[in-house]
Amino acid sequence: MTADPGVDPWPSTVSPLVLASASPRRSDILNQLGIDHEVHASSIEEVPRAGEPPEAQAERLAREKALQVASELSGRRVLAGDTMVALGDEVMGKPRDAEEAMRILLRLAGRQHRVVSALALRLPGAPDRIRSGVQVTLVRFRTFDEVDARAYVATGEPMDKAGAYGIQGLGAALVEEIEGDYSGVVGLPVPLLLGLLEWGGTPYRFPTPAAP
Repeated sequence: MTADPGVDPWPSTVSPLVLASASPRRSDILNQLGIDHEVHASSIEEVPRAGEPPEAQAERLAREKALQVASELSGRRVLAGDTMVALGDEVMGKPRDAEEAMRILLRLAGRQHRVVSALALRLPGAPDRIRSGVQVTLVRFRTFDEVDARAYVATGEPMDKAGAYGIQGLGAALVEEIEGDYSGVVGLPVPLLLGLLEWGGTPYRFPTPAAP
């Protein structure tokens, strides 16, 4: 986890967390945990740098997104994330069309790949009030052929997802095993999130049940 100095605890009474992402899957995980939040998507262009490893790229982009949205919303805590699928050092991004989705899926069939999920939390105040980290989960696909890949692509599910699949949906049928955190594959690694909230002075607490 990458931290910057000069951070004071965040007060216990805070406004809702700002999620710098339009991903419904990240919002769903926050809702599942009962974490009050608002969505304000980042407009950062996800441009890779030559020779940059996937882990470094994901963390850099998460930090850039958090800083960009925080500059627009002063006085708010901003959470940003970036998730990518990597086969070795090759990043499998969101497919541009059905044929690219097919190519990605067939590259991953029967093999293990990494899902790299980064988060960054930016607190109000000085620019150095930010911490980020990366969580890696290993995913192995079962062996499947072009017929299966084409049938999955025809559902439309792969088209807006890194690696051309969604483990929380129909893409679960492609997966043989995972090693590590499932939520990181979905796009918001919960263990990393809890560490960031602790650092930010607002440790996670289970929601209080409503009175009968």
